[in-house]
Amino acid sequence: MLVFAKAPVAGQVKTRLIPALGVEGATRLYRKLLCDRINRLVSAQLAAVELWCAPDACHEDFLQFGRLPGLTLHQQQGKDLGQRMAHATADAWQRHRHLILLGIDCPALTDKMLEQGLDWLAEGVDAVLGPAEDGGYVLLGLNRTADCLFQGIPWGTEVVGQMTRQCLRTMDWDWRELPELWDLDRPEDLSRLAASGFDYSIEDAGQRSGA
Repeated sequence: MLVFAKAPVAGQVKTRLIPALGVEGATRLYRKLLCDRINRLVSAQLAAVELWCAPDACHEDFLQFGRLPGLTLHQQQGKDLGQRMAHATADAWQRHRHLILLGIDCPALTDKMLEQGLDWLAEGVDAVLGPAEDGGYVLLGLNRTADCLFQGIPWGTEVVGQMTRQCLRTMDWDWRELPELWDLDRPEDLSRLAASGFDYSIEDAGQRSGA
């Protein structure tokens, strides 16, 4: 599992939620999402967890995660998300047969879905896509790689998923898709987060959930 995350620095994470939560509130929510995802992955023990950190792995929260069993810290490298994922993927092939790349913005992504993605990869499919409602994706599983997965894609737009599928078709790969999910990007997503049962209270978001 390759998890991509930014250091929870005020004003640099979840900026689109600042109008609703304020700078500190948005930062604490991001930390809550980060802690929840990492702790769930470590507890599930589905696969080794690599936390790919930006701008580096020196933030206090990252260092605490680095003490968890089965988790290693790595520094993201590259000018955009595509370059950072390409670098992490190339590096991780030295250690793993199957890769799943994901972020921390989708609390709806369950352990069962991750296990399904891993099972498909173990069965030999070339890729697994976890589509997002906004046109992007929340997960990309790989048994092989291709430049078109990471180059020439306008990251953060509604065509990311479409262009990724086009790459898979062009490469004539066999791939599977998980159910479409929503991720947390906009203030209107907060009510959906609360309805999902995810506790995102400002006080709780400041805790490290045992990390």
